[in-house]
Amino acid sequence: MKNTIQWPASRLVMALLAAGALGGAGVSAVHLGLAHAQTPPALVAAASPAASAPVGGVQAPDFSAITERYGPAVVNISVVGTTRVSNESNDDDDDADAGAQEMPPAIAEFFRRFGGPMPGQRQGPRAQETPTRGQGSGFIVSEDGVILTNAHVVKGAKEVTVKLTDRRELRAKVLGSDPRTDVAVIKVEAKNLPVVKFGRMADLKVGEWVLAIGSPFGFENTVTAGVVSAKGRTLPDDSAVPFIQTDVAINPGNSGGPLFNARGEVVGINSQIYSRTGGYQGVSFAIPVDVAIRIRDQIVATGKVEHARLGVVVQEVNQTLADSFKLDRPEGALVSSVEKGGPAERAGLQPGDVIRQVNGQRIVSSGDLPALIALASPGDKVSINVWRKGSSETLQAQLVKVGDKSAKAEGDKPADQGKLGLALRPLQPQEREQIGAESGLLVQDARGAAARAGVQQGDVLLAVNGTNVRSVDQVREAVAKSDKSVALLIQRGDQRIFVPIRLG
Repeated sequence: MKNTIQWPASRLVMALLAAGALGGAGVSAVHLGLAHAQTPPALVAAASPAASAPVGGVQAPDFSAITERYGPAVVNISVVGTTRVSNESNDDDDDADAGAQEMPPAIAEFFRRFGGPMPGQRQGPRAQETPTRGQGSGFIVSEDGVILTNAHVVKGAKEVTVKLTDRRELRAKVLGSDPRTDVAVIKVEAKNLPVVKFGRMADLKVGEWVLAIGSPFGFENTVTAGVVSAKGRTLPDDSAVPFIQTDVAINPGNSGGPLFNARGEVVGINSQIYSRTGGYQGVSFAIPVDVAIRIRDQIVATGKVEHARLGVVVQEVNQTLADSFKLDRPEGALVSSVEKGGPAERAGLQPGDVIRQVNGQRIVSSGDLPALIALASPGDKVSINVWRKGSSETLQAQLVKVGDKSAKAEGDKPADQGKLGLALRPLQPQEREQIGAESGLLVQDARGAAARAGVQQGDVLLAVNGTNVRSVDQVREAVAKSDKSVALLIQRGDQRIFVPIRLG
């Protein structure tokens, strides 16, 4: 199941960045929300035995007690890995290349993510591995050293070091990571460590005070505060996570750190920001604790994660579509295609159905569906309410496992999707008819060489080196026969373009 979202090139600067990707000009001040009309006395009391003095008739909460009690359970994480860098072999460029290699990892990561050359560095045919270093945050969840953090913090790590507030530095092992939810579990060998306590997503309310502890820009155990701006946010990054949106200041280095409520309970893992500049601009996102606990339990028990799949492609219902389908309001997930032989087809779902509820929970936007399915387990039976041809129907489906999407210890083997870095699936008949192609494969994810060349999620791969492709095996075979580069024929919307990709 996948809700495909395409972003035009003009919005690249507005992309969702992992909080460790790029920093702004400086660290934002702690947000105390003084514009709020009133702070509930119970909330202030829960934050600390004593509230701060009134400011302009409004009392702001004092988080010092929570910071003192649970701050020692928050750790700084340093990672060392390698990355392949392409540059020209030109003596005149020695100084420029040296400057590029000395660039802070966060900035280098930004340019790597968006496929452009780093300042002072030219693109060329020569590729070499260079060491990379990064930092993030995490928090201890068991006294014997189990730590939760973000998957992107430890992605590709060869060496992971955890620094405690008592200045001890311990080597950590990556037990497993799950890129789909951006949750990773690492472990250090220690005893009697301080731990956090968990809250419940169901108890978290919009407008409630929350605080983050982490290491923005390497400043360890920095505390920032704000409020919950929204719950259940779905983002165009294929993560299928119902994010918590806050206005807590989150910057590079906060990734993987805990989000606390005013009772000192962890309610989320700080993960992403939405920004026009790459730095914090008042919109931050955290992974709900319910999701994190589920992933942790699977990784600790089995070393891998299994996700459920329904087998549909859905799109948003706007007012025009709502009017066309005779819906009373523009909400739900419109089924555009159904996987042949998948759980949805076996349950009777059809293109044109509008999914309005799953197990009694409303589907308001199309992104609500993958987020809800992500919280289920393979084998679960779900009740699906659909709107079909002007009337409501209820169908029963049994979810299956997402194929080959289990978590892996990133330190043992980098997450690789072939030489191109593409995750592909064959087009369904309805999709081929829609784009007017007899063959092709849908790009479900683009990383590595393909992403750097400009291939995007949602593109359709039609041919490799002039040969039409219908299966993933055909793509692998064509790439294997190529030497230094391949030419991909890509369809994006109504346009077809050739994208040259240099092979590492």
